[in-house]
Amino acid sequence: MPSLKDRILETLLSRKLIRKDQLEEALAIQQAEGGSLQQILVERGLVNEVDLLAAMSQGVGIPLINLSRLQLDPSLKGLISRELAVKNQMVPVSCIGQTLTVAMVDPLNIFALDTLAVMTGLTLHPLLATSREIRQAIDQYYGVGVEESLRHFIQQSDAVSVEVVAKPTDETDAARLLKQTAEAPVVAYTKELLTKAVRMHASDILIEPRELNSRVRFRIDGVLQEGQAPPKHFHAAVVSRIKVLSDLNIAERRLPQDGHFSFRVDDRFVDCRVSIIPSSFGGNVCLRILDKSEVRLNITTLGFSETDLERIRGCMLRPHGMVLATGPTGSGKTTTLYALLKLIDTPEKNLVTVEDPVEFELEGINQVSAKPEIGLTFAKALRSVLRQDPDVIMVGEIRDAETADMAIKSALTGHLVLSTLHTNSAAGSIVRLVNMGMEPFLVNSCLMVVIGQRLVRKMCVKCRETYRPPRGVAEKLRLLDKRGEPLELARGTGCRLCLQSGYSGREVIAETMLMSPEIRELVLRRAPQRELETVARAQGMKPLREQGLAKVINHVTTLDEIFRTTIGEMVEP
Repeated sequence: MPSLKDRILETLLSRKLIRKDQLEEALAIQQAEGGSLQQILVERGLVNEVDLLAAMSQGVGIPLINLSRLQLDPSLKGLISRELAVKNQMVPVSCIGQTLTVAMVDPLNIFALDTLAVMTGLTLHPLLATSREIRQAIDQYYGVGVEESLRHFIQQSDAVSVEVVAKPTDETDAARLLKQTAEAPVVAYTKELLTKAVRMHASDILIEPRELNSRVRFRIDGVLQEGQAPPKHFHAAVVSRIKVLSDLNIAERRLPQDGHFSFRVDDRFVDCRVSIIPSSFGGNVCLRILDKSEVRLNITTLGFSETDLERIRGCMLRPHGMVLATGPTGSGKTTTLYALLKLIDTPEKNLVTVEDPVEFELEGINQVSAKPEIGLTFAKALRSVLRQDPDVIMVGEIRDAETADMAIKSALTGHLVLSTLHTNSAAGSIVRLVNMGMEPFLVNSCLMVVIGQRLVRKMCVKCRETYRPPRGVAEKLRLLDKRGEPLELARGTGCRLCLQSGYSGREVIAETMLMSPEIRELVLRRAPQRELETVARAQGMKPLREQGLAKVINHVTTLDEIFRTTIGEMVEP
């Protein structure tokens, strides 16, 4: 009679979920390194975890359970310690009489079941669940990361010492806040929060107070994800701790405050930019994580197509003119400009930037930080920079007519100027400059190229699987092969490497509009954006969605991601 393991493997082979040579490879790895065959199959990308669990359910007769749809009873967590739950990837689901139902990733782990049976004295009834659902349930039951610090803080503090008044009115309240920021649990929580953000490759941390609780979210690859939040009465102390690190006034709660600080993670220093604004229930905190090790300043590795790279390089080799990078906040504009500066950085050229604030320090480039609060605006800083004999000037952002005027005049007087503009498309930047009061003939005289860009998440290489989209979708998006069949696309299924998101890292998609004679003529006529886009496409500009679909075909990203980051229908040139 075949064993349970043999029945599962037979089911995998019969369903054609795995090839025989792949199975032999996994068995050899298990024999050499030990460990669970199930874990080896999933981590090596040989089998999708959901398919594997379905095969296991059929092979051993253990039903699947969807933990995300259940409201788990927190009183049961006393039956299984957090350490045992994490080690064996199991959580208690219910206890009826002397039978304890547990959800497990590997119900064939006899040692774990025997240990739990001895500890509880109960009869065990195992169910199958995915590793992602198990981890989420463990977080729900036991908390993550800083739970011990929070528990210690709450146990060691009485209600009076923990509770912080919403609006401190004298020096006593401020002193109490300052004292709390130096207490070990507050320091430990803040350090854990920052460390976790860096290791998760998060770009931002949002700490937001609510009426009855607090919320912490991490922005990872451009998408917000929930994190472990402190209790409501813990919020003010955490905000004050961040103010202390940023050298801000902890007693000020009526006005917005901005600051920055550096901290050490894994033998490297990471910069953090801080923004705190007052809200109805306390201070809203946004921490921007600036990790230099994560920044790629090679223009060839950002994701631009070869055609666009040739266009951009040609403009960067000219002695004067203007290059614009456009897109919404968080679309990678500043990184693109930094990469372009590094492309042309030589000892023979004087490169100067004016930014608010300076995000990353670039070796060999003079960087000036604008400070509008003291009157040093972009325009005033730019006037001073022009007296420093610059060859190339980067203006962090064109925010107003005065800055736009100074940037254009700088480009007209023999300087190469790079800047960013908040618009939704390359053609939209022309309309925006004219609406800001810039004369069309001045725009035509200096502007060389406009880069409209977005950042899209790349698929995780470990959990990628292929599929064919529905015919209707494939026909509409022109994703058909030579036989007229839908192309084979890919998507991520989620694994530990990508935090179950199916994505890891980001890449640029961009539309690059060169200022040709035809487009310059349209600018002089103040033509609408739609007309500019039509002519630019006829001259070789590929719109954002078309660039994104090219990456979908090459299995770089997914259709869902392209639909999330771009809008509009494909337009025939």
